[in-house]
Amino acid sequence: MRCKMAKYICLNPIADIGLNLFSSEYEAVDDMQAADAALVRSASLHDMELPENLKAIARAGAGVNNIPLEECAKRGIVVFNTPGANANGVKELVLAGMLLASRDIIGGVNWVQSERQNEDIAKQAEKEKKNFAGCELNGKKLGIIGLGAIGVLVANAATHLGMEVYGYDPYISVEAAWNLSRSIKHIQDVNDIYRECDYITIHVPLLENTKQMINKEAISLMKEGVVVLNFSRDLLVEEQDMVVALKEGKVKRYVTDFPNPITAAEKHCIVIPHLGASTEESEDNCAVMAVKELKDFLQNGNIKNSVNYPNCDMGVCEAGTRITINHRNIKNMLSQITAIFGNADRNIVNMVNKSRGEYAYSMFDCEKQITEDIAVKVAEIDGVLKVRIIK
Repeated sequence: MRCKMAKYICLNPIADIGLNLFSSEYEAVDDMQAADAALVRSASLHDMELPENLKAIARAGAGVNNIPLEECAKRGIVVFNTPGANANGVKELVLAGMLLASRDIIGGVNWVQSERQNEDIAKQAEKEKKNFAGCELNGKKLGIIGLGAIGVLVANAATHLGMEVYGYDPYISVEAAWNLSRSIKHIQDVNDIYRECDYITIHVPLLENTKQMINKEAISLMKEGVVVLNFSRDLLVEEQDMVVALKEGKVKRYVTDFPNPITAAEKHCIVIPHLGASTEESEDNCAVMAVKELKDFLQNGNIKNSVNYPNCDMGVCEAGTRITINHRNIKNMLSQITAIFGNADRNIVNMVNKSRGEYAYSMFDCEKQITEDIAVKVAEIDGVLKVRIIK
């Protein structure tokens, strides 16, 4: 249970700028069963056997649908992600997507390539360009569903393009609200986004209540010739309904970052090969944030940006010892833990307890050393999932 040299495994390539932050106290391993922590990007962990000693998983990116969050929580494994680290890369691609959908740039470029042997191509282009002309973004209404790190950046950038921006997010954070331009209209009903906007872009996580949120019913409320952009998750859109809407002309263009046979076969879809966060800068940012989260957790017990446990931070331990406990969020848990400390003559000088749904996390700093036998007694409490002596 005592913290020692930590072993980590990379289940996908992780940028060296992040991995270089690990000191000599960390060892890279190839065997998942030997790992204390794992770094992952897109690899699926759902069918992977997670070792008993695994303490944390850091996803170098925002989405965590490739990780069994509930199973990890049950086993006291803290799962981190890196919100905002790739936000600028996605924002820029969303803006590119709106431009590609507004003016048939792709069609125009393809026409030029088809006529590249034509000596009169310049003259012919003057006749053909009207077929690719399109419209401008200035003055159009943009609806943004989800005002997290990416949504806020898209919203603010769109105002500089002269767009009238509407934002919908019932759970907007204080930080996001502060970063949002004053000119953006905060909408209380998502249906108003559907009814009012010329462009609609989705930036929400994939949850049960957001799965296929853009479906036949939602599309029926939208304006004729609307452009829909999806750079979040493919399952947010019922793509069979979208294809019907594209064929009928209800939706002018569907821009998606998630290729599949349905979207790739539809000529009114602009399908990008999952490039949203695939920039050198985004990958570097995600790697750095993920490694820093793991190090702070393994060395200090602090949790920041977890998706299955509460955020919890007591800084660096200045007392004699620190112990951390992953446990279920049930009654009398703290009294049982503190009773064990009291019986062992261990005075608590600092503590924090946070809960998130069915699970909770507690940190205790004590004057005298927490020994292994004390930690074993804590681990035997019904509902305790994992115990670590940090120092």
